[in-house]
Amino acid sequence: MHRFFVTRDSIHDGFIVLSGRNTEHFRVLRIRQGETVEVSDGEGTDYICIAGELIGREVRLNIVEKRASEREPSVICTVYAAFPKGDKAETIVQKSVELGANAIVFFPSRRCVSRLNGAAAVKKRDRWQIIAEEAAKQSGRGIIPRVDVLNKFDLAVEKAAGAELPLFLYEGETSTSIKKPLFERGESVKTVSIMTGSEGGFEPHEAQKAKDAGMLSVSIGKRILRCETAPLAALSAVMLCTNNF
Repeated sequence: MHRFFVTRDSIHDGFIVLSGRNTEHFRVLRIRQGETVEVSDGEGTDYICIAGELIGREVRLNIVEKRASEREPSVICTVYAAFPKGDKAETIVQKSVELGANAIVFFPSRRCVSRLNGAAAVKKRDRWQIIAEEAAKQSGRGIIPRVDVLNKFDLAVEKAAGAELPLFLYEGETSTSIKKPLFERGESVKTVSIMTGSEGGFEPHEAQKAKDAGMLSVSIGKRILRCETAPLAALSAVMLCTNNF
């Protein structure tokens, strides 16, 4: 079933109006009048609708059922990823959304080769937000996860440390595996943050800052994972241990 996201002002008593990019997507999909489509308000409510006629730049959908989304995980998990090179950020955004992340935040660290600020950061963020929306449609999410860009490592640590279970993935960690806090607290935890480094990993002083802020330094094994693989592996572990797989 084709899926669309709309804002609340598009939802009326008994019908929903598609406009803008949604109308173009409707045309591309060649949806016919009378077909059933699914619409989400992006806040956890789904609507089953019957497609009406395409008139100009708008489509009217008649609502036949309203229900709470059943595809959102019980845990709110935010992925914090240091700026990677090339298009790896797109992979992180797309797959994190599919796996159930609530938000994806990019930030600079000492060993980052790629750095963003000003207009370039806004442009990239807007591009990544579109990717998040498309991934949310494809995977049947009830929300569109937010993509954000921070300009300081310390700010990212401060925000990540605010989660109930803040996980700092550090290649220099030798005593604590990610499975320890997840097995101990996974079933009861409500908010989790995952912070991962760029291609070169984190500097020791950055790891110390994260620990001082209250984050848990954890290892995800003896193998060194690529910067676009590590957050996805950790996110999968979080979803498994919180009974969302």
